[in-house]
Amino acid sequence: MSNDVAIQVVSLTKCFGDLLAVDHVSFIVSKGEFFGFLGPNGAGKTTTVRMLTGVIRPDAGTASILEYEAGSLRAKQLTGVVPEMANAYGDLSGWHNIMLMAELYGIPASVARERGTGLMQETGLYTRKDSLVRTYSKGMKQRLILCLALISDPQVLFLDEPTSGLDVQSARLIKDMLQGLNAKGKTIFLTTHDMEEANQLCDRVAIINEGRLVAIDAPEKLRMAVSGMYSVEVSFDNVVNPELLAAIPGVNTVKKLGDKWRLYTVSPGELVVSLTNFSSSNGLRMVSLNTLAPSLEDAFVALTEKEVKDA
Repeated sequence: MSNDVAIQVVSLTKCFGDLLAVDHVSFIVSKGEFFGFLGPNGAGKTTTVRMLTGVIRPDAGTASILEYEAGSLRAKQLTGVVPEMANAYGDLSGWHNIMLMAELYGIPASVARERGTGLMQETGLYTRKDSLVRTYSKGMKQRLILCLALISDPQVLFLDEPTSGLDVQSARLIKDMLQGLNAKGKTIFLTTHDMEEANQLCDRVAIINEGRLVAIDAPEKLRMAVSGMYSVEVSFDNVVNPELLAAIPGVNTVKKLGDKWRLYTVSPGELVVSLTNFSSSNGLRMVSLNTLAPSLEDAFVALTEKEVKDA
């Protein structure tokens, strides 16, 4: 393995009875990379993370973290994990949870106190450090879990849907922290089904569907690889029949988004001209008009739907 590799996965496979949850998945994550692992619910994201972090063993294939077998003691010492569900002790204070985790890692007390103070201040928890965790909100609990994952100063950080269901403030704080950690050289492996989050944070993303990888590349390259997914978003000053919009030359699909219509096409420039003519001939006025390139969500939907059709 190259010295630049943080995570190497080769033909990783996991079955649960007759269900093939992860199907011979292979990929490499470089040191210092912010790597996204995307997929719909039940696609195999969490199962893959659990194998990489040693919670469960694969049925076939191999995985290594910084050249150590995934799940080995040394691999665990080098990684931090933020699981999908908060796992702090509710009857302990936030501070005692962090000190307990530091003790499990064998971190000297003085170092643990310094790191713990810094982490709780950075996550906005320091003023509540002596409160029992069961009195924390969901967002506070998730920020505490991030503190627990970082107390050992890991080289690789695994996060499973870390902002799912959080308030805007907590989600933004966590994302800002992750960007800061990555800027300092930490390797981050993020599972999410939030397309915008992945697009904002990740250097590369892998898309998994029904246990199989369907694509892996930079978000921008995945977006631009989806042909026929350009769109024009338009709103009118009056009600419009969607069948009339669908009949405009060059329109492939019509979707209603609030007070706007999104028209998918391969020729956005020509469609703008057609919409101008359509408005004029139907006595309408266009209130807004925007041409949009394919989004990461468009790419995700196209790639996962293609995988289902090809299966």
